[in-house]
Amino acid sequence: MDNSRFIFGVDLDGVVGDFYSAIRNIAAEWLDKPLESLTTEVSFGLNEWGIDDYGGYERLHRYAVEQRKIFHNMEPIANASAILRKLSNQDIRIRIITHRLFLKYSHRTSITQTVDWLDKYDVPYWDICFMNDKGAVGAHVYIDDAPANITNLRKQGCNTIVFSNSTNRDFPGPRANDWFEVERLVMEAREEWRTGTVGLFGV
Repeated sequence: MDNSRFIFGVDLDGVVGDFYSAIRNIAAEWLDKPLESLTTEVSFGLNEWGIDDYGGYERLHRYAVEQRKIFHNMEPIANASAILRKLSNQDIRIRIITHRLFLKYSHRTSITQTVDWLDKYDVPYWDICFMNDKGAVGAHVYIDDAPANITNLRKQGCNTIVFSNSTNRDFPGPRANDWFEVERLVMEAREEWRTGTVGLFGV
């Protein structure tokens, strides 16, 4: 890991992009159900919507990517792009780390939609990594919302901020409920890195 600059490892879906709102709209169409019948209080995998009866999450996800261009069309989470621009302007290296390539035979589509979306909303980044083992990439602090990713990162000793949603409420902090809190936590972590002090992550 490059220790000359502070690196912020950033997940996309559910953290920068409003994935759950986007997939909910698409699922309502796919399931032919009223949008309001699909709860917003979901767990990872969206079992609350009954999608297993229609082919399961992977089939819904493929439809969302290939037919509805979810990675290109989803809205950003409030203030995410602007705060990332502020952090980048503070000489924090933004490293996008996403596991969007888990579907076979759709990698080009996923990558193209992702890069176009980042450009569309002027999301700054120095690196973009498409991989499952996020801890292998190297960052001084990470942010993620997926329970499995948070667990794996913390098991590897990676300083990880939880971005709050209904899938991860049982996880201890540090956590951020919005991007203003993300900014505060990342700046605090960067100051601890600079000074070698113990605080946010207790290490």
